[in-house]
Amino acid sequence: MPRFVDLSIPITNDVISDPEVMRPKIQYMTHQDTWQQIAMFFPGLEKGDLPDGEGWALEMLELSTHNGTHMDAPWHYHSTTDEGAAPAPSIDEAPLDRFFRPGVKLDFSHLPHGHVVTADELEHAFAEINYELEPLDIVLIQSGAVYGTDDFIDQGVGLGADATLWLTERGVEVVGTDAWSWDAPFSHTAKRWAETRDPSIIWEGHKAGRIRPYYQIEKLTNLERLPAHGFMFSCFPVKIERASAGWIRAVAIIGE
Repeated sequence: MPRFVDLSIPITNDVISDPEVMRPKIQYMTHQDTWQQIAMFFPGLEKGDLPDGEGWALEMLELSTHNGTHMDAPWHYHSTTDEGAAPAPSIDEAPLDRFFRPGVKLDFSHLPHGHVVTADELEHAFAEINYELEPLDIVLIQSGAVYGTDDFIDQGVGLGADATLWLTERGVEVVGTDAWSWDAPFSHTAKRWAETRDPSIIWEGHKAGRIRPYYQIEKLTNLERLPAHGFMFSCFPVKIERASAGWIRAVAIIGE
């Protein structure tokens, strides 16, 4: 039997995994609160008419497409891709055959938070695990960020433009990270930008999607439970019309 590893964080009120302006809000309605909602469909219905006087459980959510474990579409990064030759696709235009593929994990968690991984470091990491990258492999980055800890959004390494383009040049179309962002945390990049005023370092990994389109997963978890390779990865996004991202249930499948 295969082993299934859940790589998704929950959408929750209780664990902070986004900046305050982007935090999700969940309103829970219990079986005791909702009998009137059922009564709207059945005029004259009383609470006591229902088994144990219970209605249904229901939740109302206020959230962004970028809350929880989600997949960014190229539309998120820029309005065009292929160096301006084509409109960037939104998440509802994503090709589903890309989202159940062999996965490979690279562990950069030994590097300091805010480090920007280069193409040379990527190439070395693949050599270290003795893996030859194949087109359409899904590449996952263990960044050093730890979901559920303080300052999660400031943790982890990011991948720079040259590293991202190194992957897409080799046919990779889906990548993922357990950090808040594919790029280095903004708090670290802001310090570098204050020193250099070089705008090319701002969101550079994302902006590589202007050159070649790719899909990017953020806020994975449990990557330490995966081998470096030899697993399948499932990451189908929710279909939201014209959206820049969609939530996913990320699952690794190990063994037969």
